[in-house]
Amino acid sequence: MTRPIIILVAVLVVALFVLNGTLFTVDQTEQVLITQFGRPVRVITAPGLHVKIPFVQAVIPFDKRLLNVELPGEEVILSDQRRLIVDSFAVYRILDPLRYYQAVGTTDEVLQGRLNAVVTGSLRRVMGTNDLRSVLSVDRDRIMTAIRNDVNTEMQGFGISVADVRIRRADLPPENTQAILQRMQSERQRIAALARAKGAEDSLKIRAEAERDRTVLLAEARATSDRLRGEGEAEATAIYAKAFNQDPGFFAIWRTYQGYRSALGSGNARLVITPDNAYLRYLQNPPSGPGP
Repeated sequence: MTRPIIILVAVLVVALFVLNGTLFTVDQTEQVLITQFGRPVRVITAPGLHVKIPFVQAVIPFDKRLLNVELPGEEVILSDQRRLIVDSFAVYRILDPLRYYQAVGTTDEVLQGRLNAVVTGSLRRVMGTNDLRSVLSVDRDRIMTAIRNDVNTEMQGFGISVADVRIRRADLPPENTQAILQRMQSERQRIAALARAKGAEDSLKIRAEAERDRTVLLAEARATSDRLRGEGEAEATAIYAKAFNQDPGFFAIWRTYQGYRSALGSGNARLVITPDNAYLRYLQNPPSGPGP
């Protein structure tokens, strides 16, 4: 290999090395900050191929997408003096890479610590003016919006925008949970006792009304029965009287035989009377014709 070729190859290698240090790409999900000897010089947010001064300028990328920060549980005292253990998270986006770099540098630990402190303070401040019923109702959206706006105001100097702050879980402290469960159980038992007492009262009322209706129905039935029986007996007496008037002798014989049937029809009756008793006259001498 001749010396000119070696020099050409060396020049190409140096040119490629310089070109590699000069050109860089920005992804669609990124925005970059160009620093020169550690001092910020410009921000690039447009994706594509870009140029920088090799060996002098450095590229620091920052994510343009929404970023999530999980915050540890914090104890919050509500306006009704209830205590809650609140686990929350925050969603933010880097809007100003320069300000973000000046505030927290290239690592997220500083921002997460600051965001944790701000969100915790806002949670305690805003939720401290609301009671448990509001936190557990549809009014919760209003509370979280107020917390988000409060956090955004506090984090303006960090070059980020907090898109949302949400409560992932809100639990009562362990020492309060048992007391509340016992209170709920006592309340349920009280309501059950009231329901049983109301049911017993309604049962007694229904039974009393049913007994009253039964007494009225029986009285009306007895009255109707007595009336019908009286009418029937009156009609029977009239029929007997009419029959007696038509043929007194036949009626006397028929009534006597009716008496025999009632007294002697079962076969178990015993009569201790003399043979010449008038009651047995038709058994001894059956009538052969119309009675006297």
